[in-house]
Amino acid sequence: MPSIDVRVRNPSGLHARPATTFTEAAARFESRITIENLDRSSRAVDAKSILFLLTIGVLSGHRVRITADGPDADAALATLRDLIEAGLGEAAEA
Repeated sequence: MPSIDVRVRNPSGLHARPATTFTEAAARFESRITIENLDRSSRAVDAKSILFLLTIGVLSGHRVRITADGPDADAALATLRDLIEAGLGEAAEA
């Protein structure tokens, strides 16, 4: 299964609106997608679930690992990486 590691750069991390943006983007793909917070050693959770995503406590500056398994896995990873790097609708910090 392909995976990527990305540093979250938006000021509020994956909370409220940015988390919703992330899960809505993940839900557009057929692949099974998980995300884990590498800085808190969280377990991998379903990236399409806002409730699960909020439980791993991703703050600004944390590194996450996104894994995808399915027919559109590469496209899903590229889209989610680009979304995080662009700040998830917020101004991304350098």
